[in-house]
Amino acid sequence: MKTQTKDKIINDPIYGFISLDDSLILKLIDHTYFQRLRKISQLGLSYLVYPGATHSRFNHALGCMHLMKKVIYQLKNKGQIISKIESRALKVAILLHDIGHGPFSHALENSIVTEISHENLSLCFMKAINEDFNGELQTAIDIFNNKYKKSFLHQLVSSQLDMDRLDYLKRDSFFSGVVEGNIGVDRLINMMNIANNSLVVEEKGIYSIEKFLIARRFMYWQVYLHKTVVSAENMLIKILKRVKYLIMNNSNIYVTESLKIFLEKDYTIKDFNQNTNLIKYFSNLDDYEIYTCLKHWEQSKDFVLSNLSYRINNRKLLKIKICNKKISESEKHKLIESFCNKNKCSQEEAGYFIFSDKLTNDFYNNKSKINILLNNGEIKDFEKVSDQFDATILNKSSNKYFLCYSK
Repeated sequence: MKTQTKDKIINDPIYGFISLDDSLILKLIDHTYFQRLRKISQLGLSYLVYPGATHSRFNHALGCMHLMKKVIYQLKNKGQIISKIESRALKVAILLHDIGHGPFSHALENSIVTEISHENLSLCFMKAINEDFNGELQTAIDIFNNKYKKSFLHQLVSSQLDMDRLDYLKRDSFFSGVVEGNIGVDRLINMMNIANNSLVVEEKGIYSIEKFLIARRFMYWQVYLHKTVVSAENMLIKILKRVKYLIMNNSNIYVTESLKIFLEKDYTIKDFNQNTNLIKYFSNLDDYEIYTCLKHWEQSKDFVLSNLSYRINNRKLLKIKICNKKISESEKHKLIESFCNKNKCSQEEAGYFIFSDKLTNDFYNNKSKINILLNNGEIKDFEKVSDQFDATILNKSSNKYFLCYSK
């Protein structure tokens, strides 16, 4: 007698019960590479501002898959043809879309490995897992890589209105407590359709799109680019930079083996594709690894490393000023001179404590347009049909400048 595999249910704080009814999905969730996402924070160091924002990439990935199941059901109800193979591949692609994130997600994206995006690393992970699963993930990889014949499938995974964005806005708003970021996910999904092999939103969903874009803008300035979060995450970047400098200068400093591999040498995406061991080493890196190192680095004899590590561990963050104009070099130089005199250090060392940069918040990406299906069957770009936002507003990048400094 053939035994039946019982469906599993996960209780999600955002959507309630999420049903896991596919054996392949269950096996992927149990894979060591995916389980690692439990130890990768969704919002980096944002919890230093919003104490509830401690959710993980694991939570987010499951939420995205849940939304993908809902949109597949909705599109099929509207007569769109999505096969069982494509449905499964969509769920796999969105489940693994963030598997390439390193410790603290975006905060350290270009610090541990340089000039390699988390999307590229996700693809490396997916290829490695695909070998373990005897090629079962190939269609999902083709969709993720935008090489599948139905291009709208890729748009559901990666676009300006994909399941990734719908979940992270809803989830991050909930856990941070920033209610301005809350969006009507069900309404947006119900308004989705397919036309000319492209994802579209029906005309009656225009106001939901406007709310979605405004919510995203609020979340960037209030959460993702909150000034204290910017200070903390840039301090962490400076710490990794200092550790790399000390290693390159043969300093005797504690570093875990997996982290040391990436700090001793800069690897390219070609290296990852040719050396499968690199993905295994990278999979050992998570938030806990960095926290462990920070405790050791706080005791370092190096002034810069010990000071910055202490500040992160004890939330004694650098002060930060944000303004609409670029920070003047003279203002920064005065602060550096004062810091050097007070701490008896070099200007190069002071540069780890006093630095400036630019913050950018894009409202609408006109390279990845949101297409609206009008009632008369015509398809138009959102910016041409919205009565609240014109092209000037939508395509304008909002830039601010920040200065971090020691009190």
